[in-house]
Amino acid sequence: MEAVALVAVTVLLGGIVVFLALWGRRAKEGGELEPGAEKANGEAFSEKQSAKKQKLRKPRKEKTQSHSFSHPLLAAALKAHSGNITCLDFSSNGKYLASCSDDRTVRIWSTKDFLEREHNCMRANVEFDHATHVRFSPDCRAFIVFLANGDTIRVFKMTKKNDAFGFSAAPEDFPKRHKAPVINIGIAETGKFVMTASSDTSVLIWSRKGEVLSTINTNQVTNAYAAVSPCGRFVGSCGFTPDVKVWEICFGKSGEFREASRAFELTGHSAGVCGFAFSNDSSRMASVSKDGTWKLWKTDVEYKKQQDPYYLLFTGKWAGKEPCRIALSPDGRVVAIASVCDITVYNAQTGDVEEEFKSYMETSSQILHLILATDFWSRLEIVAAIADMKDMLKKSTTKGTKDRLEQQIKDAQRALDDLYKQKN
Repeated sequence: MEAVALVAVTVLLGGIVVFLALWGRRAKEGGELEPGAEKANGEAFSEKQSAKKQKLRKPRKEKTQSHSFSHPLLAAALKAHSGNITCLDFSSNGKYLASCSDDRTVRIWSTKDFLEREHNCMRANVEFDHATHVRFSPDCRAFIVFLANGDTIRVFKMTKKNDAFGFSAAPEDFPKRHKAPVINIGIAETGKFVMTASSDTSVLIWSRKGEVLSTINTNQVTNAYAAVSPCGRFVGSCGFTPDVKVWEICFGKSGEFREASRAFELTGHSAGVCGFAFSNDSSRMASVSKDGTWKLWKTDVEYKKQQDPYYLLFTGKWAGKEPCRIALSPDGRVVAIASVCDITVYNAQTGDVEEEFKSYMETSSQILHLILATDFWSRLEIVAAIADMKDMLKKSTTKGTKDRLEQQIKDAQRALDDLYKQKN
């Protein structure tokens, strides 16, 4: 009996020892700690817990750094989009700016607020897609976008609900017709047609209802750029070949579409043309080429009466890189070229550099959309006009002409001073 009792006591003591060992191990691994061990093991316990939390926590996306671009002429930095800006467009009356982004929204900004602290905007959602291009309608009561995934045009019209204005999408998109990526879209100022151009050799002319009126084959191997003239009469394109081709979009007296006929060509570059631009009245055009030159052309010719299709006014040099775009001031006196991340502004009569914007864009992987404000163009146009009048004053021989030019120079200088005062 004594032997049995001794075995029982031994087993009981062994069980108690095992239980205490297991309980202590569990406490060290994350359970309750003994009062005396809390201070000693607190640091190790904290490290283990933080390591577990790090494993469970999802990795955070790095925040994109805000662009720190600054310039004396910078009016405002408009902030509302949460994604990359894909396109910008000023309305023809200069009152609004449209911006689209891959965040699936289009924002409409009022230019009168650009110099204020707050910049309010209207928002339009692009359902199940995002816009790569945006263009205002002539009356500013609608705009069109090209859809990245849908590969087609969507129309947004202005709506009013509870005394608040907004934009809503039309019930149906245009049918899909392009076989290659679209590089640009446009609306005629007359409102009679819509233009879309793709990177192959096709340019489509659409009715406002989404019917294809004409298909233009540019025969340029590939298209680099295409646009509608501000007057709404012409469509131009450029690409791999060293020329710019221009078509007239013809309508009948009752508004019916007739044809897209070849109007004229701008030839003179020695390499492919990257881009071109019209002046407001389409009497001037500017082009920029891979050959390192930009050219200013006179295009108000009666080509139907067999006049020369163009007259070259000036050839300037630029040392930029692709991608690049060119813009022409409303009166054709100033040329601006966007190249990768920089913008350079030239006097169209002398080729002199008037302004430079270095590192204007953060990324060089996207096509630049060169948009310059109206008052900025006005300053440079006045500067160019003053230079022209001073040159004419030197060549004038009559007192009456000299007096008139001197007065015009004074008036122009006064207007220029007023613009700078408004800016400051």
